[in-house]
Amino acid sequence: MTDRLMLLDTASLYFRAFYGVPDTVKAPDGRPVNAARGLLDMIAKLVTTYEPTHLIACWDDDWRPQWRVDLIPSYKTHRVAVVVEGAPDVEIVPDPLEVQIPVIREALETFGIPIIGRADHEADDIIGSLATQSSRPVDVVTGDRDLFQLVDDASDVRVIYTGRGMSNLEVLTDATVVAKYGILPSQYADFAALRGDPSDGLPGVAGIGEKTGASLLATHGDLAGIIAAAQEGAGLTAGIRAKILAADDYLAVAPAVVQVVRDLDLGHVDGRITAPDDDTVAPLAAKWALGSSATRAQAALAARA
Repeated sequence: MTDRLMLLDTASLYFRAFYGVPDTVKAPDGRPVNAARGLLDMIAKLVTTYEPTHLIACWDDDWRPQWRVDLIPSYKTHRVAVVVEGAPDVEIVPDPLEVQIPVIREALETFGIPIIGRADHEADDIIGSLATQSSRPVDVVTGDRDLFQLVDDASDVRVIYTGRGMSNLEVLTDATVVAKYGILPSQYADFAALRGDPSDGLPGVAGIGEKTGASLLATHGDLAGIIAAAQEGAGLTAGIRAKILAADDYLAVAPAVVQVVRDLDLGHVDGRITAPDDDTVAPLAAKWALGSSATRAQAALAARA
């Protein structure tokens, strides 16, 4: 069995499960469990299809780190539910999902899947650090395009993209990213900074879309090269040059916001899949009405143990 590490962008997956699975099934205490059941079904499918030997659930200990907000104040502003001076921002999470987070954590722990987070960092940073530092091939499971920057054939890092649904998963390699966007994965963070991303509150450079951004990167290599060309007045049309120069303050900080952290010291996290214990899975499934979702996840993990 060839070792392969699978990293879950956990919140991305349980949000998708919450909105994609009906909430008709309730736990004995009355709370819905659609996100928890859906996440277990996702894990069962992913483990069965891609056959990892190691599995880690990466967690948002801080979904909107202050150091990113300090650089770009609009970062994820539209997702803030409550603003309290001097207190951490509260993310908009529907109440029926919020009450399932403890269930999800308990289920992951019961199935032997380590949950890894870090203060002041998002799950993206956990994923970036684990993927970069891994000695094994890596599959990153996410619905977040920003993580395309981690794709690297040379290091055998792929992204399994869930953006089109679990029935239409897409495996991204170097060639896939080039075919989709006309850029290398190593250029993706600069590409995202230029293009902007409303879902993250990144304004981008006014008037620079995907096609223009890809063309600029193809010609100048990276954001630093594009900025240098604009400052020197060489190799850019007057209109593009004016747009780049007008966004000078934004472009000075955007890369640090968009680029995932790759050098966190997370200690030794093995994550090797083990067969879940009936004596712990059965009570969990009964307690939270996880039913066949728990059964499928248990069977999938046992088959890879």
